[in-house]
Amino acid sequence: MSFTAEVRDELARCAPECAYCDVSTLAALVRVCGTLSISGRGGYQLQVATETGAVARTMIELTHKILKLKTDLTVRRSVLHRVRNYLIVLPDQPDLEKALILLGILDRSGGLVAGVPKHVANRACCRRAFVRGSLIAGGFVADPRGDFHLEIAVQGEQFAHDLADLICGMGVQARVNPRRGAYAVYIKSAEDIRLLLAKLGAARAVAEIEEARAVKHVKNQVNRRVNAELANQTRSAGAAQRQLELIEALDDLGLRPGLPEALETFCRLRENHPDLSLRDLGGMAQPPLSKSALYHRVLRLEKMVEEARASHEGD
Repeated sequence: MSFTAEVRDELARCAPECAYCDVSTLAALVRVCGTLSISGRGGYQLQVATETGAVARTMIELTHKILKLKTDLTVRRSVLHRVRNYLIVLPDQPDLEKALILLGILDRSGGLVAGVPKHVANRACCRRAFVRGSLIAGGFVADPRGDFHLEIAVQGEQFAHDLADLICGMGVQARVNPRRGAYAVYIKSAEDIRLLLAKLGAARAVAEIEEARAVKHVKNQVNRRVNAELANQTRSAGAAQRQLELIEALDDLGLRPGLPEALETFCRLRENHPDLSLRDLGGMAQPPLSKSALYHRVLRLEKMVEEARASHEGD
Protein backbone atom coordinates (compact mmCIF):
# COMPACT_ATOMS: atom_id res chain seq x y z
CA MET A 1 0.00 0.00 0.00
CA SER A 2 1.33 3.44 -0.92
CA PHE A 3 1.86 6.11 1.73
CA THR A 4 -1.01 8.11 0.20
CA ALA A 5 -3.34 5.13 0.52
CA GLU A 6 -2.27 4.63 4.14
CA VAL A 7 -2.98 8.28 4.97
CA ARG A 8 -6.37 8.23 3.24
CA ASP A 9 -7.36 5.01 4.99
CA GLU A 10 -6.33 6.36 8.40
CA LEU A 11 -8.20 9.64 7.87
CA ALA A 12 -11.32 7.78 6.72
CA ARG A 13 -11.43 6.01 10.08
CA CYS A 14 -11.38 9.22 12.16
CA ALA A 15 -14.49 9.73 14.27
CA PRO A 16 -16.54 12.95 13.85
CA GLU A 17 -16.00 15.60 16.52
CA CYS A 18 -19.57 16.92 16.41
CA ALA A 19 -22.95 16.00 14.91
CA TYR A 20 -22.30 18.11 11.80
CA CYS A 21 -18.76 16.90 10.96
CA ASP A 22 -20.04 13.97 8.89
CA VAL A 23 -21.98 16.40 6.69
CA SER A 24 -18.77 18.40 6.13
CA THR A 25 -16.79 15.27 5.28
CA LEU A 26 -19.46 14.05 2.85
CA ALA A 27 -19.72 17.52 1.27
CA ALA A 28 -15.96 17.49 0.59
CA LEU A 29 -16.04 13.98 -0.88
CA VAL A 30 -18.85 14.90 -3.27
CA ARG A 31 -17.27 18.21 -4.24
CA VAL A 32 -13.85 16.75 -5.01
CA CYS A 33 -14.85 13.41 -6.59
CA GLY A 34 -18.42 13.99 -7.70
CA THR A 35 -20.03 14.87 -11.02
CA LEU A 36 -23.51 16.40 -11.03
CA SER A 37 -25.76 15.86 -14.06
CA ILE A 38 -28.86 18.02 -14.55
CA SER A 39 -31.62 16.87 -16.88
CA GLY A 40 -33.82 19.20 -18.90
CA ARG A 41 -36.82 18.44 -16.72
CA GLY A 42 -35.02 19.60 -13.59
CA GLY A 43 -33.85 16.22 -12.34
CA TYR A 44 -30.43 15.52 -10.88
CA GLN A 45 -28.01 12.62 -10.83
CA LEU A 46 -24.83 12.54 -8.77
CA GLN A 47 -21.90 10.28 -9.65
CA VAL A 48 -18.75 9.72 -7.61
CA ALA A 49 -15.94 7.84 -9.35
CA THR A 50 -12.82 6.78 -7.47
CA GLU A 51 -10.07 4.18 -7.34
CA THR A 52 -9.75 4.59 -3.59
CA GLY A 53 -11.56 2.12 -1.38
CA ALA A 54 -11.55 4.57 1.54
CA VAL A 55 -13.45 7.11 -0.56
CA ALA A 56 -16.05 4.56 -1.73
CA ARG A 57 -16.51 3.15 1.77
CA THR A 58 -16.86 6.58 3.39
CA MET A 59 -19.12 7.90 0.64
CA ILE A 60 -21.60 5.01 0.91
CA GLU A 61 -21.53 4.92 4.69
CA LEU A 62 -22.18 8.66 5.11
CA THR A 63 -24.74 8.81 2.30
CA HIS A 64 -26.82 6.13 3.96
CA LYS A 65 -26.29 7.58 7.44
CA ILE A 66 -27.03 11.23 6.65
CA LEU A 67 -29.00 11.43 3.42
CA LYS A 68 -30.80 8.07 3.49
CA LEU A 69 -30.94 8.05 -0.31
CA LYS A 70 -30.88 5.23 -2.83
CA THR A 71 -27.30 4.52 -3.86
CA ASP A 72 -26.01 2.29 -6.66
CA LEU A 73 -22.47 0.92 -6.52
CA THR A 74 -20.57 -0.54 -9.46
CA VAL A 75 -17.10 -2.04 -9.00
CA ARG A 76 -14.86 -2.76 -11.97
CA ARG A 77 -11.28 -3.97 -12.08
CA SER A 78 -8.97 -2.16 -14.46
CA VAL A 79 -7.01 -4.72 -16.49
CA LEU A 80 -4.42 -2.11 -17.47
CA HIS A 81 -3.70 -0.69 -14.01
CA ARG A 82 -4.83 -3.71 -11.97
CA VAL A 83 -6.87 -1.59 -9.58
CA ARG A 84 -10.54 -1.43 -8.69
CA ASN A 85 -12.71 1.38 -9.99
CA TYR A 86 -15.69 2.34 -7.87
CA LEU A 87 -18.67 4.17 -9.35
CA ILE A 88 -21.27 5.39 -6.85
CA VAL A 89 -24.45 6.78 -8.36
CA LEU A 90 -27.23 8.66 -6.61
CA PRO A 91 -30.01 8.56 -9.21
CA ASP A 92 -32.74 11.17 -9.51
CA GLN A 93 -35.09 10.81 -6.54
CA PRO A 94 -37.40 13.08 -4.53
CA ASP A 95 -34.97 14.18 -1.80
CA LEU A 96 -31.78 14.44 -3.89
CA GLU A 97 -32.11 18.18 -4.49
CA LYS A 98 -32.47 18.82 -0.74
CA ALA A 99 -29.40 16.68 -0.14
CA LEU A 100 -27.39 18.70 -2.69
CA ILE A 101 -28.41 21.92 -0.92
CA LEU A 102 -27.47 20.41 2.47
CA LEU A 103 -24.03 19.47 1.12
CA GLY A 104 -23.48 22.91 -0.38
CA ILE A 105 -23.37 21.69 -3.98
CA LEU A 106 -26.45 23.78 -4.84
CA ASP A 107 -27.69 27.00 -3.27
CA ARG A 108 -31.35 27.44 -2.33
CA SER A 109 -32.15 28.92 -5.74
CA GLY A 110 -30.75 25.87 -7.52
CA GLY A 111 -27.49 27.47 -8.63
CA LEU A 112 -24.09 25.78 -8.30
CA VAL A 113 -21.93 26.90 -5.37
CA ALA A 114 -18.47 27.92 -6.59
CA GLY A 115 -16.47 27.92 -3.36
CA VAL A 116 -16.54 26.09 -0.04
CA PRO A 117 -20.07 26.50 1.37
CA LYS A 118 -20.00 28.42 4.63
CA HIS A 119 -22.59 26.32 6.43
CA VAL A 120 -20.54 23.10 6.13
CA ALA A 121 -17.38 24.80 7.44
CA ASN A 122 -18.93 26.93 10.17
CA ARG A 123 -17.17 25.34 13.16
CA ALA A 124 -13.47 24.62 13.65
CA CYS A 125 -14.10 20.87 13.89
CA CYS A 126 -16.26 20.96 10.75
CA ARG A 127 -13.51 22.83 8.90
CA ARG A 128 -11.11 20.06 9.87
CA ALA A 129 -13.68 17.50 8.70
CA PHE A 130 -14.02 19.28 5.33
CA VAL A 131 -10.25 19.37 4.79
CA ARG A 132 -10.05 15.73 5.90
CA GLY A 133 -12.72 14.75 3.40
CA SER A 134 -10.96 16.69 0.62
CA LEU A 135 -7.68 14.93 1.39
CA ILE A 136 -9.38 11.52 1.44
CA ALA A 137 -11.04 12.25 -1.90
CA GLY A 138 -8.28 13.92 -3.92
CA GLY A 139 -5.16 13.96 -1.80
CA PHE A 140 -1.62 12.83 -2.50
CA VAL A 141 1.05 12.55 0.19
CA ALA A 142 4.56 11.68 -0.96
CA ASP A 143 6.45 8.95 0.87
CA PRO A 144 8.39 10.89 3.54
CA ARG A 145 11.49 8.79 2.86
CA GLY A 146 11.73 10.79 -0.38
CA ASP A 147 10.61 14.38 -0.89
CA PHE A 148 8.04 16.01 1.36
CA HIS A 149 4.94 16.95 -0.63
CA LEU A 150 1.20 17.00 -0.03
CA GLU A 151 -1.43 18.16 -2.49
CA ILE A 152 -5.18 17.98 -3.07
CA ALA A 153 -6.40 18.03 -6.68
CA VAL A 154 -9.69 19.92 -7.10
CA GLN A 155 -11.85 21.58 -9.74
CA GLY A 156 -12.66 25.29 -9.67
CA GLU A 157 -10.40 28.21 -8.82
CA GLN A 158 -12.68 29.65 -6.13
CA PHE A 159 -13.01 26.27 -4.43
CA ALA A 160 -9.22 25.75 -4.54
CA HIS A 161 -8.52 29.11 -2.88
CA ASP A 162 -11.26 28.60 -0.29
CA LEU A 163 -9.82 25.18 0.58
CA ALA A 164 -6.32 26.69 0.87
CA ASP A 165 -7.74 29.37 3.19
CA LEU A 166 -9.27 26.66 5.41
CA ILE A 167 -5.87 24.96 5.65
CA CYS A 168 -4.08 28.27 6.32
CA GLY A 169 -6.61 28.93 9.09
CA MET A 170 -5.26 25.80 10.78
CA GLY A 171 -1.78 27.35 10.96
CA VAL A 172 -0.47 25.55 7.87
CA GLN A 173 0.94 27.31 4.81
CA ALA A 174 -0.92 26.10 1.69
CA ARG A 175 -0.65 27.40 -1.88
CA VAL A 176 -2.69 26.96 -5.07
CA ASN A 177 -1.23 25.98 -8.41
CA PRO A 178 -3.19 25.68 -11.72
CA ARG A 179 -2.61 22.31 -13.33
CA ARG A 180 -4.01 21.06 -16.66
CA GLY A 181 -7.44 22.63 -16.32
CA ALA A 182 -7.67 21.82 -12.61
CA TYR A 183 -6.02 23.15 -9.44
CA ALA A 184 -3.67 21.71 -6.86
CA VAL A 185 -3.74 22.90 -3.27
CA TYR A 186 -0.26 21.94 -2.11
CA ILE A 187 2.12 22.00 0.86
CA LYS A 188 5.88 21.51 0.54
CA SER A 189 7.13 22.02 4.09
CA ALA A 190 7.71 18.83 6.08
CA GLU A 191 6.69 20.60 9.30
CA ASP A 192 3.49 21.96 7.74
CA ILE A 193 2.58 18.51 6.38
CA ARG A 194 3.23 16.96 9.79
CA LEU A 195 1.15 19.67 11.50
CA LEU A 196 -1.80 19.32 9.10
CA LEU A 197 -1.94 15.53 9.39
CA ALA A 198 -1.68 15.81 13.17
CA LYS A 199 -4.63 18.25 13.28
CA LEU A 200 -6.66 15.96 11.00
CA GLY A 201 -6.03 12.92 13.23
CA ALA A 202 -3.52 10.89 11.18
CA ALA A 203 -1.27 9.98 14.13
CA ARG A 204 0.31 6.95 12.45
CA ALA A 205 1.26 8.96 9.36
CA VAL A 206 2.71 11.71 11.57
CA ALA A 207 4.90 9.14 13.35
CA GLU A 208 6.24 7.89 9.99
CA ILE A 209 7.04 11.45 8.90
CA GLU A 210 8.87 12.20 12.15
CA GLU A 211 10.89 8.99 11.82
CA ALA A 212 11.78 9.82 8.21
CA ARG A 213 12.82 13.36 9.20
CA ALA A 214 15.07 11.99 11.95
CA VAL A 215 16.75 9.58 9.53
CA LYS A 216 17.24 12.36 6.95
CA HIS A 217 18.72 14.64 9.62
CA VAL A 218 21.32 12.03 10.56
CA LYS A 219 22.15 11.35 6.90
CA ASN A 220 22.54 15.06 6.21
CA GLN A 221 24.87 15.48 9.17
CA VAL A 222 27.01 12.55 8.01
CA ASN A 223 27.09 13.90 4.44
CA ARG A 224 28.11 17.37 5.63
CA ARG A 225 30.94 15.93 7.71
CA VAL A 226 32.13 13.71 4.86
CA ASN A 227 32.02 16.62 2.41
CA ALA A 228 33.89 18.86 4.82
CA GLU A 229 36.53 16.19 5.34
CA LEU A 230 36.93 15.68 1.60
CA ALA A 231 37.24 19.43 1.10
CA ASN A 232 39.90 19.63 3.82
CA GLN A 233 41.79 16.74 2.25
CA THR A 234 41.65 18.40 -1.15
CA ARG A 235 42.96 21.68 0.27
CA SER A 236 45.70 19.86 2.19
CA ALA A 237 46.75 17.90 -0.90
CA GLY A 238 46.92 21.12 -2.95
CA ALA A 239 48.95 22.89 -0.26
CA ALA A 240 51.35 19.93 0.07
CA GLN A 241 51.91 19.90 -3.69
CA ARG A 242 52.73 23.62 -3.70
CA GLN A 243 55.19 23.08 -0.84
CA LEU A 244 56.95 20.31 -2.77
CA GLU A 245 57.19 22.65 -5.77
CA LEU A 246 58.66 25.28 -3.44
CA ILE A 247 61.32 22.83 -2.22
CA GLU A 248 62.12 21.93 -5.84
CA ALA A 249 62.59 25.66 -6.58
CA LEU A 250 65.01 25.92 -3.65
CA ASP A 251 67.08 23.12 -5.20
CA ASP A 252 67.01 24.73 -8.64
CA LEU A 253 68.13 28.08 -7.23
CA GLY A 254 70.93 26.49 -5.18
CA LEU A 255 69.46 27.67 -1.89
CA ARG A 256 68.97 24.30 -0.26
CA PRO A 257 72.52 23.72 1.11
CA GLY A 258 72.55 26.99 3.05
CA LEU A 259 69.14 26.63 4.69
CA PRO A 260 68.87 27.10 8.48
CA GLU A 261 68.25 23.86 10.36
CA ALA A 262 64.60 24.76 11.09
CA LEU A 263 63.83 25.25 7.39
CA GLU A 264 65.78 22.16 6.34
CA THR A 265 63.82 20.14 8.88
CA PHE A 266 60.59 21.23 7.26
CA CYS A 267 61.89 20.33 3.77
CA ARG A 268 62.87 16.83 4.89
CA LEU A 269 59.53 16.26 6.63
CA ARG A 270 57.55 17.35 3.58
CA GLU A 271 59.64 15.21 1.20
CA ASN A 272 59.27 12.17 3.45
CA HIS A 273 55.52 12.70 3.98
CA PRO A 274 54.10 14.34 0.83
CA ASP A 275 50.43 13.53 1.66
CA LEU A 276 50.17 14.83 5.23
CA SER A 277 48.52 18.08 6.28
CA LEU A 278 50.66 20.65 8.10
CA ARG A 279 49.02 19.66 11.38
CA ASP A 280 49.87 15.97 10.91
CA LEU A 281 53.30 16.83 9.52
CA GLY A 282 54.11 18.74 12.71
CA GLY A 283 53.35 15.62 14.71
CA MET A 284 56.14 13.77 12.84
CA ALA A 285 58.79 16.27 13.97
CA GLN A 286 61.03 15.73 17.01
CA PRO A 287 60.03 17.54 19.13
CA PRO A 288 56.52 18.00 17.61
CA LEU A 289 55.80 21.31 15.93
CA SER A 290 52.54 23.23 15.66
CA LYS A 291 50.76 23.88 12.41
CA SER A 292 51.43 27.60 12.89
CA ALA A 293 55.18 27.03 13.29
CA LEU A 294 55.38 25.02 10.07
CA TYR A 295 53.28 27.56 8.20
CA HIS A 296 55.64 30.35 9.15
CA ARG A 297 58.55 28.25 7.84
CA VAL A 298 56.70 27.88 4.54
CA LEU A 299 56.31 31.67 4.38
CA ARG A 300 60.05 32.12 5.01
CA LEU A 301 60.91 29.70 2.23
CA GLU A 302 58.52 31.45 -0.17
CA LYS A 303 60.16 34.79 0.62
CA MET A 304 63.61 33.34 0.00
CA VAL A 305 62.58 31.97 -3.39
CA GLU A 306 60.89 35.26 -4.40
CA GLU A 307 63.97 37.30 -3.44
CA ALA A 308 66.33 34.90 -5.26
CA ARG A 309 64.25 35.01 -8.43
CA ALA A 310 64.01 38.80 -8.27
CA SER A 311 67.78 38.98 -7.88
CA HIS A 312 68.37 36.70 -10.88
CA GLU A 313 65.98 38.76 -13.00
CA GLY A 314 67.83 41.94 -11.99
CA ASP A 315 71.12 40.43 -13.15
